[in-house]
Amino acid sequence: MVEIAPQQRDRSPLLPTVFDELSELDSLPSDCARWPLDQAHSAGGTKTCLQRLQHSLRNAATHGPWQWPQRPVVFVSDPHADAEGFLRSLVAAGTIVRHGSGTDAFELTEFGRSAEIIIGGDCLDKGPSNLDLLDAIAALYDSGADVHLLAGNHDIRLVVALAALSNPRSALTEHLFVRMARKAIPLFREVCERYDVFDTQHPIPSESECRDRVYPGAQWNERFPGAAAPYLSPEAIASECWKLTAKIASFDAEVAKSGLTLRQVYAAAMLCQTLFFAENGAYRWFYDRMDVMKRSGSILFIHAGLCDSLCEIVSQDGLETVNSRFIDEARAEPFAFYFGKVANLVRTKYRPTDRELTSKGVQSLHRAGLKMVVQGHVNNHAGQRLLVKSGLLHLEGDVTLDRASRSLEGLPGIGVGATLIYPSGDVVGLSTDFPKAKLFQPDSLLWENR
Repeated sequence: MVEIAPQQRDRSPLLPTVFDELSELDSLPSDCARWPLDQAHSAGGTKTCLQRLQHSLRNAATHGPWQWPQRPVVFVSDPHADAEGFLRSLVAAGTIVRHGSGTDAFELTEFGRSAEIIIGGDCLDKGPSNLDLLDAIAALYDSGADVHLLAGNHDIRLVVALAALSNPRSALTEHLFVRMARKAIPLFREVCERYDVFDTQHPIPSESECRDRVYPGAQWNERFPGAAAPYLSPEAIASECWKLTAKIASFDAEVAKSGLTLRQVYAAAMLCQTLFFAENGAYRWFYDRMDVMKRSGSILFIHAGLCDSLCEIVSQDGLETVNSRFIDEARAEPFAFYFGKVANLVRTKYRPTDRELTSKGVQSLHRAGLKMVVQGHVNNHAGQRLLVKSGLLHLEGDVTLDRASRSLEGLPGIGVGATLIYPSGDVVGLSTDFPKAKLFQPDSLLWENR
């Protein structure tokens, strides 16, 4: 367990060290309580939900006991371009001590040096600053922390948008930039503010030429259905066509709000290609270090969710088969990738339109010794949440860190929270939006009657 330093407030021994000078974290819980499974915001809130949870635990137990990480794991997800929320969450988890307000003004604690830190995806979009958040993550790597970076749907959308703009145009891809890049407009504005986007070896086209390159052609609606038929159902094709008008309108509105010309947007997007993918790009490390899955013991960390085909790949071939190729696939074939099974890992919410997870896939994971998914993607307003989805236990670890989302959703201030998983088998959900840290101990719940 984590040692408590003398200068720390009185806190449960399951909670990490948080030093007194960090008064902005006064609202952090100081006590742990049993995970409130009877409350809808923390689990299902019904007896049926508890029965499903126990059923999932019992099914998994037939394939052996839990294997816990050999070192503590700290999971922080969906920072969404809010460096302050991200850094405060690392402080709350006991991994860093800050000595200033800068994105690199911190050092690892003893606990931080001993732990694995998993960033659960969605680093980009929303705000206030994409580049500040990326700089904070870079500083965390530079500190010597053991950091594992997972892909989120917002991170992948940028890859798909840039690939669609850079690759040869086709009926499958010429609409993807306006479909995917609306939420990246703030990033493009930041790039324009930090760099001279017109200082390039290649001249940037005129405003009208940029418009022709950014938007789909006039006959796209007629050409797209036939091109997409090998990839999407007729219903999905119709939906894609129907949505595009609204997507274009929202893209136009975001560009107007940003104060950028379309030529600046195009130039910034082209510079992002260099920043994120050129050999000497300042942020090349971001996608180079990114995976879509991380396993630790019996726990699988992903951004969103699974489908049967990915469960089979994971159980038979291992995670590296997927991790080693997904960015290259996204850049080479952006449309096929985004609507394929790998991107489902960062997009699914187990909707009817998503790729299906059934008992077959869950059983293959259980046979491989995986008993729980820890994910981001689904943001919560009262800390972390435990749910059984398609028979598989999920812990939702997106606690709404970024202040843009919090303002829109009626939450105060900047979010702070992290999920901690100890070698002892204790799982702790820590958030300033819930009065106590939530403690989940799977073995104690397995045969309990309620």
